[in-house]
This record gives sequence, C-alpha cells and structure tokens, in this order.
Amino acid sequence: MSSPENKVTVRSPADLAAAVPYLIGFHPSDGSAVVIACNDRHIVFAARGDLPTGAEHPHQLDAFADQLIPVVQRQQPLTHVVIIGYGTPDPIDTALRALSDAFVAAGLTVLDLLRIAGDRLFSLICANPACCPPQGTPFDPIASTVAVRATIAGVVVRPDRASVANRITPVGGAARDAIQRASREAHLRLEGLHAAGGTAVYEAGEQAVRNALGRHDAGARLTNDEVAWLTTLLVDLDIRGLAVGLTKPHSRHVDFWADITRRADEPLVPAPATLLAVTAWRCGDGVLAAMAAEHALGIDSSYQLAETILQALQAGVPPTVIEEVLADVDSETPALPDDPMEQE
Repeated sequence: MSSPENKVTVRSPADLAAAVPYLIGFHPSDGSAVVIACNDRHIVFAARGDLPTGAEHPHQLDAFADQLIPVVQRQQPLTHVVIIGYGTPDPIDTALRALSDAFVAAGLTVLDLLRIAGDRLFSLICANPACCPPQGTPFDPIASTVAVRATIAGVVVRPDRASVANRITPVGGAARDAIQRASREAHLRLEGLHAAGGTAVYEAGEQAVRNALGRHDAGARLTNDEVAWLTTLLVDLDIRGLAVGLTKPHSRHVDFWADITRRADEPLVPAPATLLAVTAWRCGDGVLAAMAAEHALGIDSSYQLAETILQALQAGVPPTVIEEVLADVDSETPALPDDPMEQE
C-alpha cells in the first residue's frame, strides 16, 4: 500500500496506468489488481493485491474486497476510486466487475475499471470507441509525463515484487560468517560498557548511530565491525528510538537501513528491519515497509514496534501520522555534524 507524500496529478486513464509502478514501487504482474483512491485528479492512496483464482474464487474475492474497502474509506478527502487489473480478459474482467460491485455497495464511487495487457489499456466502463477502442488504447508507461516527472524526482521502480524483497535478503556465505564473528566481538564489547555503568551504553549508541548515518550520507559503506557494533547497540530500545529520530525520510536512509538489515547477524535483524520499515513508510513506500516489518517479526514475533507498523500499514494509516509523532523528536535532536567523522 502507498500513500504518496506528494500528490500525483493525472489527466487521463493512461496517466493513471503509467503512475501505478511509481506509486507501489514495482511493475505489477498479471493477476494483480490495484485500487487507487483519488481526490478529484489527485492520487492520494494506492494498494495492490493478487486477484484470487480457482475454485474458491468468489469467497476469496469477497475477503479481498472486505480487506481493502475499510482501508480505502479511511483515505480522506476522497472523491472516487479507480480499479486496475492486469492480464487477459478471462478471468480478470469478471473479477474486476465483482470487485467494483463490492466497492459501490460500500458507498464508494468507482469512476473507472481498467485492464492492462502488455502495452494496451482497456476500459470496462467506457463504451465510446472514439476514446476507448475495443482493441485497447496503446500506451507507453516509460514515456509518459508521469513517468518522466517521477524519474526526475528520483523515484526508482523495480521490475517486480520479488526484486523489492531482494533488498532485504540476508547475506550468505563468507559475508554471513564475517558478520557473525564481528557480532560476537561486539557483544563482548557491549558487556564491557554495561560493566562500566552509567550512561556509557547510550553515549556509545548515540555516537554509533550518528557516525553511521553521517558516513553513509558521505558515500561510505560501513565495515562489518561497524555494522555489528551498531546492530548490537540497537537492541537497546532507547538507542533504537534515537535512531528513529535521527533517520530522515529520504531514499538515502532507506538504502542505509536496507543494507544494514541485509548484513546484520540474524538475531540482531529486528531493530534495523523495523527502522527500515519506519523509514520506507515515511517515504510512502508501503510495500518495502510491510516487507521489512514482516521480516523483523519473522525473526522475533514479539517485536512490538514492527507489529505496530505492520498493523498501521494494513489499516492504511498515512505516513503523516508518524511524522506528527516524530515532529517533537526531530525539533529537539541536534543535526548531524558537517564532518561525518566528527565525534561529539
């Protein structure tokens, strides 16, 4: 699910179809359905799911609609929705019409039902051959105005959902062995700080988070020892909270936490994965945020912040909510030093 931070303006069904990959972060595959909530010509929310098929199709389609409709209804102000399916007419058209009927029954206005097959766009509602020919309307999503603007803005679209998941696939082989060794050493180092008492652990955590983000912003990649030390310290909830406040909602920090999540020793993954979820959510990337939260919970099912984020994403809560929560933290947190290697 995605709630665009900057409202996307569309002027035609082709614009809308071209915007979808930039809204959800990847190109939908055949069998997908995307529900787009709009306020007049502005897209305010988009959610993708797999259309159910097979013998349980009607029951699964009802469940799919029941899950999406309350989420869409929370998006306000809202004037209408557009539903887009991907694939051949059979079985996509039937499923799209049934989904539309469920939305209309819930009091939502469905302005259009679109189906995309290859480079052709079909409307299941418009019967005017002048604008909606039976053979479909050709469109090039890459050459569209929406695509050009998104590309200029630095929005990255991945080929499919699997390629998004690959961003947090754990490292293996020698890289995994190296981070495990470094994490064992970091744990011994942390025990020494605990023995020292006082604020030693928090001060070390603050320094590690600030230096790590600063080095990344300067174009440097953390060493295994630095990753191990950072992730070991992030087990402390106060340090994790500090990291949430220091992390900014831009793609550089999404990339940073994705890299740390991939490289962290498995028991230490929940904290960086949750920080990735928060950061991706703040950037409007609901797909990556949900994957990261699920990844954290797959390792520690009791990790509360990851569970909270996942529930908020599933409920369609916009990222502006977390921005409000973080506003005070951001205003009170000193900026990173100009020299990323400078220590306080």
